[in-house]
Amino acid sequence: MGKKILIVEDEEGLRITMGDRLASEGYHVIEAKTGTQGIEYGHNETIDLIILDIMLPEVDGFTVCKKLREDGILTPIIILSAKSLLEDKVTGLKTGADDYITKPFEMAELLARIEVQIRRGEAIKAVHSRQQDDEPADLTINLRRGYMEVHGQEVPLLAQEIKLLDYMYLHEGEVISRDTLLDEVWGYEEKVSTRTIDVHVARLRQKMDDAKGVPRYIQTVRGIGYKFTSPRSGSSR
Repeated sequence: MGKKILIVEDEEGLRITMGDRLASEGYHVIEAKTGTQGIEYGHNETIDLIILDIMLPEVDGFTVCKKLREDGILTPIIILSAKSLLEDKVTGLKTGADDYITKPFEMAELLARIEVQIRRGEAIKAVHSRQQDDEPADLTINLRRGYMEVHGQEVPLLAQEIKLLDYMYLHEGEVISRDTLLDEVWGYEEKVSTRTIDVHVARLRQKMDDAKGVPRYIQTVRGIGYKFTSPRSGSSR
C-alpha cells in the first residue's frame, strides 16, 4: 500500500479532486471534513503526511496543527489555504506546520512538496526508531509521544523542546550554530534571541538529569552552538 495522506478540508469538491489525484499517484488517502476529525485522525501513527486547511468547521487549522504538535505528533503537515497574507503564513509555521501553500495552487507543486516532506518524515522515524531501540534504560526519549522517561519516571516535553530535540537528532554529531537553530527550529519568531536557545538547552539538560559536570547528550561548543549525542551512543549508564 502506498504512503498514507490525511486531507483535512471542508470544501468537498477540492477534497475529492485532491484525493483522486493523490490516489492516482499511488497514495492512500484519508479524508476529514472538520478540525475535530483532523485532530482525531492525526493521532494515527501510520499516517505519513497531513494536508491541512485553515478555515475549518469546529476547530480551525492553526489550532489543529498546534494541538497535534503539543501532543507530540511529528507527522509532516502542509497547510493548504486561501489565506495568503504573510502573517497567516507566519502563524502556520509557528504552530508547527512544515510547509505552507496558498490557493489556488498547481498540483505538480503540491506533489513535489509532499514528496519532500514524506522523505523528511521517514528520516525522522528512522532516527527515532534506532534511538529508542538502542538507548540505555535510564533515559528514554519518545518524541512522537512528547515525553522522556528518566530513571523510570515520565517527564513531559514542551512543544518547542520536541522540535529542538527533533532537529538535533537529525543532525546528531554535527556542530549546530545558535543562528541555525533560530532559523530552523524557531523560524519566524522575530523576538527570539540566542539566549532563548541556551535557556531551552539548560531546561532539557535538567530534564535529562544531565546538568551536573560535563553534559553527555547536548554538549556546548564554545562560541558556536551545540553538538548532540544521543543516549544510545553517548551514555555510559
